[in-house]
Amino acid sequence: MDLTLVAVVAIALFFDFTNGFHDTANSIATSVSTRALSPRMAVLSAAALNFVGAFFFFKVAATVAKGIVDPDAITLKIVLAGLVGAITWNLITWYLGLPSSSSHALIGGVVGSAVAATGGFSVVQWAGLKEKVLIPSLLAPLLGLLLAAALMTILLWLIRKRAPGPVNRLFRRLQLISGGFVAFTHGTNDAQKTMGVITLALIVSGHQSSEHFSVPLWVKISAATAMAAGTYAGGWRIIRTLGQRVAKLDPPQGFAAQTSTAVILWITARYGYPVSTTHTVSGSVLGAGASTRFSAVRWGVAGNIVLAWVMTIPCAGLVGAGMEAITRLPGGVAYVFALTAAIAALAFVGRTLESRRLRVAAAEA
Repeated sequence: MDLTLVAVVAIALFFDFTNGFHDTANSIATSVSTRALSPRMAVLSAAALNFVGAFFFFKVAATVAKGIVDPDAITLKIVLAGLVGAITWNLITWYLGLPSSSSHALIGGVVGSAVAATGGFSVVQWAGLKEKVLIPSLLAPLLGLLLAAALMTILLWLIRKRAPGPVNRLFRRLQLISGGFVAFTHGTNDAQKTMGVITLALIVSGHQSSEHFSVPLWVKISAATAMAAGTYAGGWRIIRTLGQRVAKLDPPQGFAAQTSTAVILWITARYGYPVSTTHTVSGSVLGAGASTRFSAVRWGVAGNIVLAWVMTIPCAGLVGAGMEAITRLPGGVAYVFALTAAIAALAFVGRTLESRRLRVAAAEA
């Protein structure tokens, strides 16, 4: 088998792993914040449900493989460079604790490397990018905000005469369901993106026909496993941002945010829109938090998150373009692979230091 294809598959799975630990907060931050689940149990359940969800719906994978860039103009080196661009941006935003979009990082990285390789923007399928990615990803957080706010308004009316203690206990139990639904739908949406990239690599290398798109079973299993492993590794900085810094949620608000997020992710996965799970859950958290008191939301932190959203596609695209230039050098693929290994090592060291700081903070509390 072509060594470049092997490198692409390996790095795609590593991207899936970073997607898992980067996006863990999407499904468990509110459960941890409201004390519905302990951090460890939340991570374990999210990992398991992410794995199961990856085997449902494959329209998102088809969109990523064929609907963003022209498959006939793509090479394995372009896919490889785009993946490294996405991984790099994921790690930067993870280090800063910003819940940016892994989906947009992947799309931006691949688009940037493709444009750099072909010397023009004609390789980009603008209609697909606009209709399948940009418009749905703009609408998803807005719909999450509105749906969470509406659901929270209804819940406030229903529980208005009840004591807070029993209400909170009830909604902590309900969050076991709503949080699990978010983790499941995260798998249906985000794992599909890696499946799409690997399948695209198989198409451009001649191992699969582009006429009859299908995701091989080994791709489904490996992508689901990598996502679950990354979810178990956890992304504690981002959990803190979503669960505590954006808005302090009580159990009913956590339930409303998770339910609205899961509904939107289920619908978009069903119809093949690779929306950002991060954008959707962030909008839902804002809507649930603002429903009781507008000042409950720390809008400055929310503004920083929006800035990260805006920067993701162009920044990941620039890194992808730079990696594509490196692949043109003699031994360039080996250089890119070594660079990715270095990034992986940096991620491991960063996670180790982060876990140590958390243990120290917990001991001092």
